[in-house]
Amino acid sequence: MSGQRTRAHVYITGTVQGVYYRANTRDAARAHGVDGWVQNLSDGRVEAVFEGEKDRVEAMVEWCHDGSPAASVEAVEVDFESPEQLDGFEIRR
Repeated sequence: MSGQRTRAHVYITGTVQGVYYRANTRDAARAHGVDGWVQNLSDGRVEAVFEGEKDRVEAMVEWCHDGSPAASVEAVEVDFESPEQLDGFEIRR
């Protein structure tokens, strides 16, 4: 890998549960070569962590603004953090 590794912690608000948002996020993250996880939150949001090369992680954050075809995203909040060296991408809960 040529790029610097980074980590984005993302919260997605809108109609993002029950619309295959997590499965589509997993598939997109794997296609982008990004590690991390995604899960539903009890307040209706989706939370995700992406780790990898900076440009790939930024592409995933951008992807979150649309997400799965059935989703209606209202907001995407992102905090960049120090990577924790995650390996692979999983759906939690």
